[in-house]
Amino acid sequence: MNGFLIPANSKKSLYIFGLFTTNELIMFAAGVGLTLIFLIAFPLNNIWFSILALMPGLITGLLVLPVPHYHNVMTFLKEMYLFYTERQKFVWKGWCFLDGSDKE
Repeated sequence: MNGFLIPANSKKSLYIFGLFTTNELIMFAAGVGLTLIFLIAFPLNNIWFSILALMPGLITGLLVLPVPHYHNVMTFLKEMYLFYTERQKFVWKGWCFLDGSDKE
């Protein structure tokens, strides 16, 4: 009964605000900064220019949005891409330590 149990939220201490890595915050800050530059540079009397000006901040905001069972949407998209692009044929190794060879 002297076992050690790791708390479920032990990984959160590695993140900023318990949610974000440094790279994610830099990416989000760059997207928001680019959005602010676009809001100053574009004439916002046209709806399409307004949407174009807001896109960098919205896209980076959605990418760092936390989702269940994954760290965030960016991690989910990366894992989904790897699942569909990597080899899907699994080689049977068996249960034996020697993988079926009779070395003794």
